[in-house]
Amino acid sequence: MATYTIGEVAEQSGFTASALRYYEGIGLVVPSGRTDAGYRLYDDGTLARLAFIARAKQLGCTLEEILDLAGLWDGDRCGPVQRRFHELVTAKMAAAEASIAELAAFRSQLRVAATGLAGEPVDGPCSDGCACVAAPAAVPVPAPVLASIPVACTLEPGERPGREAAWEALAARASTRMQLPGGGIRLEFPGQSVVADLADLVAAEQSCCTFFSFAITVDARGTGLEVRAPEEATPLVEALFAGR
Repeated sequence: MATYTIGEVAEQSGFTASALRYYEGIGLVVPSGRTDAGYRLYDDGTLARLAFIARAKQLGCTLEEILDLAGLWDGDRCGPVQRRFHELVTAKMAAAEASIAELAAFRSQLRVAATGLAGEPVDGPCSDGCACVAAPAAVPVPAPVLASIPVACTLEPGERPGREAAWEALAARASTRMQLPGGGIRLEFPGQSVVADLADLVAAEQSCCTFFSFAITVDARGTGLEVRAPEEATPLVEALFAGR
């Protein structure tokens, strides 16, 4: 069986010699033997174990979790290791998706706020009517305000088919569609994986069609998108968002 010095293992595994010594100290890695001079020796099993440890670190496992996995690894049976690894990775995936959803919703708010703050300031001190203290993006725009916004799209004609296809593909992922009181459509999506795509598409649409009012909600039910527009834009809302 081939043996390797700590320097050779460090070079092949990507872990530093000091990390290997630390792992030995906590029982995560055990040398296969020592030279007559007392230097550590490792074997191919150690390299395989370190490759597994590196993979677990790459996927965000803590040192405590890696120690738990390594204990299963010592049983020389893949099944228990894989099942436990799957549990950890699935939990981390859910946490990552929740973080992405929160950040995407926040990014959407920032984009809307930035658009408002780029406009002309009010004449006088800040008040409820200025962009500095405007209502959050999640609050639907009142119908009278929507009615005062021209129904016009600034997209070039060649860009419109791609935008329509993007909305069609996203709307197809909705589990529920419903009419909103007073006009508009609400789409509901299972889970939160769609939030980033929603935020990007909403921001793109707002840059060319300001007559739309969007509200993204994220809660225990999943993700929701509410779309409102002036009455004369109802056919467009139905075509893009109602799946008709």
